[in-house]
Amino acid sequence: MFNLNLSATLNVGRLVYNPGLCLPHTVVHRFDQLQIPLQAPDSSVVIKAVVLDKDNCFAKDKDDKVWHEYQETWDLLKQSYAPKQLLIVSNSAGTDDDVEHKEAQRVEQNTGVKVLRHSTKKPGCIDEIMSYFRDQGITDPKQIAIVGDRLFTDIVMANMMGSWGFWICDGVEKSSKIFPRMERQLYERLTGKSA
Repeated sequence: MFNLNLSATLNVGRLVYNPGLCLPHTVVHRFDQLQIPLQAPDSSVVIKAVVLDKDNCFAKDKDDKVWHEYQETWDLLKQSYAPKQLLIVSNSAGTDDDVEHKEAQRVEQNTGVKVLRHSTKKPGCIDEIMSYFRDQGITDPKQIAIVGDRLFTDIVMANMMGSWGFWICDGVEKSSKIFPRMERQLYERLTGKSA
């Protein structure tokens, strides 16, 4: 089945007017290079909550568990943040495409972290994310970090929210798919830095 992300398609149009929306605050090549607890760059803001993408971020694409090389970093993340301060937001697990949310349940069981159930895919699920964290007493988006491997979804969402974007530019496997390649090329053009 073709899995169109209408939210990303519509929101990428914003980049024509504001290309900076896709620029991350922090760039690392792999999940295990994140400095835990996460720090907002050049800011005294304390990050109190972390949104985590799944596919090719902390897990291999289409897998439902933490990639074995990232387990130590994952464990440190879970030690540094309370369970309700961590939230997996995937454009596969937890979406309406996830029949009966079975994939979300497997991911939760394998990772020990809540998967957001959301009807609008990233980057359009900001209200659902903020609603979840408001229930946990976190109301300021500047206290939230978004960790993901996609500029057009994860990082655009972080910037639209007013949160901190942590880009995993290579992920578990450096993707050769067209959109990730386009994202890396755009990042290089906008920043003059290689991804």
